Amino acid sequence: MKITALRQTSTDRVTVALEDGSEIKSSLGAVTDWRLFTGKTLDKEELVAFRRDSSRSLARDKALELISRRRMSRKELRDKLLQKGESEDAADFAAAWLTDHGFLNDESYAAAVARHYAAKGYGAGRVRSELSRRGVEREYWDDAMQQMPEADEKLHKFIAARLKDPEDRNEVRKISAALFRRGYAWEEIRTALRRYTDNIEED
Repeated sequence: MKITALRQTSTDRVTVALEDGSEIKSSLGAVTDWRLFTGKTLDKEELVAFRRDSSRSLARDKALELISRRRMSRKELRDKLLQKGESEDAADFAAAWLTDHGFLNDESYAAAVARHYAAKGYGAGRVRSELSRRGVEREYWDDAMQQMPEADEKLHKFIAARLKDPEDRNEVRKISAALFRRGYAWEEIRTALRRYTDNIEED
C-alpha cells in the first residue's frame, strides 16, 4: 500500500494517507521510527505492524498526559485509556511502558494513598478499601499499611471533638458508627472510647 501524503496535524501528531483513501492517525515518533515518506510502499504485514505501533504510540502519549494531571495506579490508567477508546493492546502497552520507565509505580502510589487517608483521619479499613478500589495489587498493601501512623491520636481527637455526654449511649453509638465508616476496627473504637466512657456497645 503506497503512502500518498503525510500531514502533520499538531506538534507530535501525523495523519498518514494511503492510496486506497484510508488514513492512519499516528505520532511523529512512530512515523520517524518507520522512516515513512510520501511514495513509500508498505506491504500487508508492515501495514498491520505500523497501525499497531501508531495505536500504541498515541496511547502512550495519552497515558503520559493523564498521569501528568494526577497520580494513579496501573489499573486505573489502563481503565482510563480503555474508556477513552484505546484498544486493549494499546492500553496494556502504554501501562507497561510507563511502569518500565518509572512513570507508574504502584508500590509508591499505595504508600501515598495510605498516608493521604491516614492524614485525613481514616483507619486501615478505609485505606484497604481505597487501595482495592484503585486497583492496586495486594502485594503492595502490607508495606503501605505499615507506613500509616498509629491510629490512637486520630481516634482520640475525633472522639474528643464530638463526644459531649459520655453517658449518652445514643451519642456513643453514633460516634462508634462514624468511626467504623471511616475504616477503624470495632476493637480500636472500643479501646479508644474506654478512655471516655464505659457505655460501649459490645454488639
